[in-house]
Amino acid sequence: MDNKKYLVTSALLYVNNYPHLGNLVCVISADVYFRYLKLRGKNAIYVLGTDEHGTTAEVKAREEGVTPKQLVNKYFKIHKKIYDWFNVCPDVFGRTSSKTNYETTIDIFNKLNKNGFIFDDTVRQAYCSKCKKYLSDRYVEGECPHCGSEHARGDQCEDCGKLLDALELVNPKCSVCGKKPDVKTTQHLFLDLPKISPQLKKWVVGQGKKGNWSKNAITMTNAWLKEGLKPRCITRDIKWGIPVPLKGFEKKVFYSWFDAPIGYISIVRENLKDWHSWWHEPKNVKLMQFMGKDNIPFHTILFPSYLIGAKDNYVLLDQISSNEYLNYEGGQFSKSRHVGVFGDDAMKTGIKADLWRYYIMVNRPEKADTDFSWEDFQSKVNHEVLAALGNLVNRVVKFLNKFYDGKVPAGKLGKRDKEFLAHAEEKYEFILALLDEIKIKDGLREIMNLCKLGNQYFQDKEPWKAVKSDEGGKESADTALFVLANLVKDIALLIKPFMPDISEGIEKQINFKSTSFDELGELSIKAGHKVGIAKVLVEKLLDEDVKKFKEKFSSNKKGDGDKKGKVKKNEQKQKSFDVFKAELRVAKVIEVKDHPDADSLYVMKIDVGSVGKRKIVSGLKDYFSAKELVGKKIVVVCNLKPAKLRGVKSNGMLLAASKGKKLVLVEASGSKVGSLVSAGVGGGTKQKQINIEDFAKIDFKVKGKKVFVGADVLKTSVEKVVVDISDGARIS
Repeated sequence: MDNKKYLVTSALLYVNNYPHLGNLVCVISADVYFRYLKLRGKNAIYVLGTDEHGTTAEVKAREEGVTPKQLVNKYFKIHKKIYDWFNVCPDVFGRTSSKTNYETTIDIFNKLNKNGFIFDDTVRQAYCSKCKKYLSDRYVEGECPHCGSEHARGDQCEDCGKLLDALELVNPKCSVCGKKPDVKTTQHLFLDLPKISPQLKKWVVGQGKKGNWSKNAITMTNAWLKEGLKPRCITRDIKWGIPVPLKGFEKKVFYSWFDAPIGYISIVRENLKDWHSWWHEPKNVKLMQFMGKDNIPFHTILFPSYLIGAKDNYVLLDQISSNEYLNYEGGQFSKSRHVGVFGDDAMKTGIKADLWRYYIMVNRPEKADTDFSWEDFQSKVNHEVLAALGNLVNRVVKFLNKFYDGKVPAGKLGKRDKEFLAHAEEKYEFILALLDEIKIKDGLREIMNLCKLGNQYFQDKEPWKAVKSDEGGKESADTALFVLANLVKDIALLIKPFMPDISEGIEKQINFKSTSFDELGELSIKAGHKVGIAKVLVEKLLDEDVKKFKEKFSSNKKGDGDKKGKVKKNEQKQKSFDVFKAELRVAKVIEVKDHPDADSLYVMKIDVGSVGKRKIVSGLKDYFSAKELVGKKIVVVCNLKPAKLRGVKSNGMLLAASKGKKLVLVEASGSKVGSLVSAGVGGGTKQKQINIEDFAKIDFKVKGKKVFVGADVLKTSVEKVVVDISDGARIS
């Protein structure tokens, strides 16, 4: 018997805005896994809350004209309402601004300090002479030194995910007044990570294997350790946070990423009397943490270091499930530009919460970034949830009511029926094994496959014919409905962690409720059991709805705080995209041959991922050898009308930049083949064919080795495309 306690946490989201679908991946994933554990009979709790301190809250509060406390109070309620609507049900829910988190954070800091892991040092820091204050991380904005993003903050670049120091930014400016900051020295407190490093490394090596960590978690953590850990500053020069209880540092607060993960402990502490048994008995507790990939080092390096250094017998991370990014329609969700579906938007669509849960989980980005698209959402709702699951339940319950007065008949299992039930049990075991390993997406797909098998069994048995035949034939129909009623019962149980409302709807229709996965495979629904009335579980998502939502959320503006200048800028930006009708994608060059009738042309075979393989004709022969081109990931125009160039049909065009005698390719070497390349709201899937004259109207510009369309940089979901040429080069 498993006597372990399972402590499940999801990343605590910042409460400075509405959470969008991408933010909700880890929150819903943790909820699904927690519900799964409970149905497995495990002693588990799910911890969720809000991250409320730090510069982000101060900056947002200033924008909204309120105090940081008023801001987080507002968004705490919004987050809680959205989580509730999405059927996210944590056992304990709390806030990092609570009194308990103040006490817990200070206690851990004091222990770290007592154990010799805290020291002070002078720091070169940005200082705004106009605002007359030191600027901590997010009060400094500028260009990322790693990827060139012009929207990087002083703590982290949202585009490439790199952790930054504000002084690394190119062309930095104060986010309050826009002035370029000076650099001065000030005193701060540091966590001595090099001193903790030997213990941390030993733990990481052992637990990474034992806990079956996600591949990206192991890779990122090992990269940090290989590079060598450096002391980490844990204080900031702002007012909104937990004050430092040390003489000489009273005007400083703890960095939010010091107190934020400690919030997991505090939330349990303020809600459960036996909190010690969850956080101070490591032999009895498995800590399972869910988060986005950008949070990995905070949970595998920093938070464990706090707890190891405190020497207070804390529970450390056992297993981590870190997801990649869920992007929106070929681009990124943007809190600042409000592009994409946010939690409150989903609530207003009229689409059931469980359908959002299904789509997010069946598309869960476990190994690579994935895209939300309205067409794909429609397809999965209509062709999977509705056609496979909804259809199976509906036809079984309707058939029982029509031919059996709503009562399940007695079944006499034949060879085909026994084989089907045995196959179903194999599926149950496989699904549970996948969920044990937190392969949530794979587990859900197998449940849908099980629904399809049920529909196929119904078709093969043809009970609508057998029920009207003689006694022998009717026995076949009786057995089929007996088997199917029990299958529907098991499917209702299996989908319970993923779609709790739809599961409950099925249980009402079959008038039977299961409470444990131990009941899977049992023929619990006996002959004579009375089912309910068939009802529609899922409404079809119509083409007109998809079109409406697609248009609405491609330029969704939330809130009324935009100033006229910002609105005008957005209008100008939109105008620049009116001519951006090109469908640009990443392609890999797989073969290059000389053109049979043109000395300066190549005939290139390219792989464009899901779009397929194509041939294009290019004038690169004077600039590159065939060997140099093979293997390169380039950007191609996929919706250009095919044209014959010296007798060879070219189905597309690659992008290159030229200036003077120099010509270089536009590349996206870190992106997946077939990835969409877009800028702001421009471009996208299913663009109409354009001719070369249409393409020539697009306002491409080269600046800082990046390609811009209007004011926005050309990028895939994971990187900005680059071009190794000076500003002013021409794109063609």
